[in-house]
Amino acid sequence: MGYVITEAGEFAAAVASGGKLAGLDVGTRTIGLAICDAGWHFAGPVETIRRTKFTKDMETLGAFAERETIVGLVVGLPLNMDGSDSPRTQSVRAFARNLAPLGLPVLLWDERWSTQAVERAMIDADVSRARRAEKIDALAAAHILQGAIDALANLPGPE
Repeated sequence: MGYVITEAGEFAAAVASGGKLAGLDVGTRTIGLAICDAGWHFAGPVETIRRTKFTKDMETLGAFAERETIVGLVVGLPLNMDGSDSPRTQSVRAFARNLAPLGLPVLLWDERWSTQAVERAMIDADVSRARRAEKIDALAAAHILQGAIDALANLPGPE
C-alpha cells in the first residue's frame, strides 16, 4: 500500500532505486499531470484530467502510473502564504491519502506560487488566455514536480 510522506529525504528512501515520478496539481475540477525521467532531471507536463467521481479519477491515475511505470507521486500541497493549512490543503491531504490503493509513495510538496509562476511565464510568452486555461494545470504539475526533483537531487547521499 502507498503512504503519504512530507519529507523529501523519506520519499527519496522510499523510491531509492529511482524511476519515473508523476506530479499532480489537484484542483477542485481538474488534476494537472506531469512526469519526470527516471534519472529525476527534467519534469514535463502530460495532460489535464477533468475530475469526475473519485473512483474514475483513481482508475485514470492508476492506468497512467502502470503504463508509465511510475514509482512515486508528488502532489502539490496548497499552503497559505504563511505556511499554514487552509481548507483546500485539507482536501488535498485527503486526496493524497486516498491514493493509497495505487501502492505508491506520495510526497506532499509545497506548491505556493506554482500556478502564478507558470501563468506569468505563459503571459510573458504571449500565450492566449484560452490556451493558458487549457494548459495551466499540467504545467503547474510540472513546476511542482521539477521543484521536488531538484530538492531530491540536492539531498546528501549515504555516508
